[in-house]
Amino acid sequence: MARRPTIKDIARQAGVSESAVSFALNDRPGVSQDTRARIRRVAEELGWQPNSAARALSGERSGAVGLVLARPAHTLGVESFFLQLVSGIQEVLSAARTALLFQVVEDIDAECAVYRRWWAERRVDGVLVVDPRIRDPRPALLEELALPAVTIGEAAPPAGSSPAPGSPLAEAPALSPSSPVSPSSSVSSVRADDAGAMAQVLDHLHGLGHRRIVHIAGLPGLAHTVRRMDSLRTEAARRGLGPDQVRSVVTDYSDAEGAAATRRVLAEPRPPTALVYDNDVMAVAGSAVAAELGIPVPGRLSIVAWDDSALCRVTHPRLTALVRDTAGFGRLAAEELLAVLAGSPPGIRISEQPRLEPRESTAPPPAHTES
Repeated sequence: MARRPTIKDIARQAGVSESAVSFALNDRPGVSQDTRARIRRVAEELGWQPNSAARALSGERSGAVGLVLARPAHTLGVESFFLQLVSGIQEVLSAARTALLFQVVEDIDAECAVYRRWWAERRVDGVLVVDPRIRDPRPALLEELALPAVTIGEAAPPAGSSPAPGSPLAEAPALSPSSPVSPSSSVSSVRADDAGAMAQVLDHLHGLGHRRIVHIAGLPGLAHTVRRMDSLRTEAARRGLGPDQVRSVVTDYSDAEGAAATRRVLAEPRPPTALVYDNDVMAVAGSAVAAELGIPVPGRLSIVAWDDSALCRVTHPRLTALVRDTAGFGRLAAEELLAVLAGSPPGIRISEQPRLEPRESTAPPPAHTES
């Protein structure tokens, strides 16, 4: 097994004392410029890297940030969103020579326990927090630990919007989407306009003539799930459509639950003529169920996927989908966290508005179904 080079190894090869090596590698006075350069050259040749634990004990940064995901593990393997998000995060962190420490846990309590352990062990300099909850214990914990953080996703509605009556989002403060602002807490945020995206979907389907629409939503405890459900109800009401015509059902984001939900709603006496899925995997699963049941898409059923992906573009018919720069979302979050670690005040950054890409999976419903 290869052994990591030590300060003693560098001192021996450079012909100097261990204290001289320590001075040189830590940019401290006590050695000449020529000696410093020779020591650093030897360290590079030997492949020496500073020990992160020792650096943490000395109060230096660890050179890593953390990301904990509290979701069912079986839902992650085929969903493209997190792969693209992490690729954007990693692009920024790699350029800054910062490592990403990633962990999947069962629930929010386990996630909070990981934050406490990382803080106690000084494993990370800050964290990226995904899947904001409506009543989320994590921001308060991170403030208590004084652990820099960026929340990816924002529960507060855009200025001028009104959460549906009784929605937990009615308690959230409104924020202007026009430019980054400083939040009241010490936790930064990167947010997306889920409400505006759902409005685009409803505009498209309603314009085609659909009046019975079901939203196959994700996990019910997540802020963006509630945001989309609220927006669906609000946009439907603006068009004179009631909850008996337009509604949401929740799932765990998996293809299995997406398929099961599709079977249930299509078996109703007055089934929907359009389905909106909260991710690409469920949309493809729903399309397969429709084909199995002999329901042509888009002849009798229109399908929209929330996140565009290669799956949406290779499925037949190709799926109408919301296109957004998910990798750019990750880059924005990583840039904000690095800025906070460099001394900038916490802020809110706003990602680009998604755009709906109409494809072959949406069309007007049969005339008799909406009469």
